[in-house]
Amino acid sequence: MTDDTPEFIQKSVDELVDIARGCRREIVKMVKRANAGHPGGSLSVIDIIVGLYGRTLRASPAEPKHPGRDRLILSKGHASPAMYAALHAFDFLDESDLHSYRMYNGICQGHVDSKWTPGIDFSGGSLGMGLSFGLGIAISGRLSGRDHHSWVILGDGECQEGEIWEAAMAAVHHRLENVTVIVDVNGIQNDDFVDQQMVMGDLSAKWTAFGWKVRDMNGHNMTEISEAIEWSKTTVGPCAILARTTKGKGVSFMEGVDKWHHRRFKGNEFQDAFDELTLDDK
Repeated sequence: MTDDTPEFIQKSVDELVDIARGCRREIVKMVKRANAGHPGGSLSVIDIIVGLYGRTLRASPAEPKHPGRDRLILSKGHASPAMYAALHAFDFLDESDLHSYRMYNGICQGHVDSKWTPGIDFSGGSLGMGLSFGLGIAISGRLSGRDHHSWVILGDGECQEGEIWEAAMAAVHHRLENVTVIVDVNGIQNDDFVDQQMVMGDLSAKWTAFGWKVRDMNGHNMTEISEAIEWSKTTVGPCAILARTTKGKGVSFMEGVDKWHHRRFKGNEFQDAFDELTLDDK
């Protein structure tokens, strides 16, 4: 294993848009094959994940455990189909690996799992823990003299967890420069709308009050995603990017519908979704 930091091959915005479109098709295919999964939040976050891999993430398929790699921590680990689709698109996984989604002994578990899957750095499950994990990696990097960066993706409903805000305070206290939070603000959590479960109020004001630098973006616009990534890399202090997204993005009958947080396809729904995601390629 080499000691130098892995390089990444920067993709153009147009290339990333095409990659994200292909990943959406893989997401619905995984959920269809498994007859279970979390399609809505996977479709809302996929543009963000693809943008990170194509614009900044230093990680190598040849050495997925390289100590100098950047870490992408999907704290909302139930959106695992998005991670697996992206890992396949960027050569960490084979297409055959995607067929193991939610299968016994498969490497693509229902929630992301760092023990099973190359390219996964955090094992998801109970929500709220990913930022603390990312801070630990960031502090470790500073102590060891490495410049790797922690990119932590949270759900907006997940921000109801108290541990998120403990970690937010700790990041500022430790003056961390190598951690960025991206919140997938799709407005829907487990089977209901976020504001029905617990009103979150002004997320921007909350993160600002905790000492973070904050920026809003359209989480489905690859140009805005690229610009926000660059902003966070050149801004002093921990940064929080609020990505305004749509649950189920890309499939019209799934967009903004709470039941698609966790649901299998019924009847012709899969074919309708797949056909809609294929229209731009015809």
